Amino acid sequence: QVQLVESGGGLVQSGGSLRLSCAASGPTFSAFYMGWFRQAPGKERLLVASISWSSGATAYANSVKGRFTISRDNAKKTGYLQMNNLKPEDTAVYYCAAKTAASIPYRYWGQGTQVTVSS
Repeated sequence: QVQLVESGGGLVQSGGSLRLSCAASGPTFSAFYMGWFRQAPGKERLLVASISWSSGATAYANSVKGRFTISRDNAKKTGYLQMNNLKPEDTAVYYCAAKTAASIPYRYWGQGTQVTVSS
C-alpha cells in the first residue's frame, strides 16, 4: 500500500507563498498519479492540481491556474505544490492523493494540512 505524508501548511498573508510537500512510500508501480485537493468549510472537495508521475503532464483548476505549480521529484518520490500569490479564498485543508491508474478514483490519501491566508 502507498502511504503519503504531507508537510508545509501554515498561515500566510494575502499575496504570499507556500510550498506543500507530499512524500510517498511503499511499492513502486508502473503508473502513478498524484493530485492535490482542498476542502473549505461549506464547499465541496476540489481537485486543484494533478500530475502524471511518468510523463510530467499536469492539470489545474481554473481558480489556481497561473498561481499554483505542481511538480515531482522522482528520485525522492515526493510531490510538491508551489502556491504563489495566495488569496483568502485559498484557505482550506489541503490533501495530497495518489492512484495507480488514470481512470480510477484517487485511493491513497495524505493526512491533510491547513493553509490559512489572511487578508
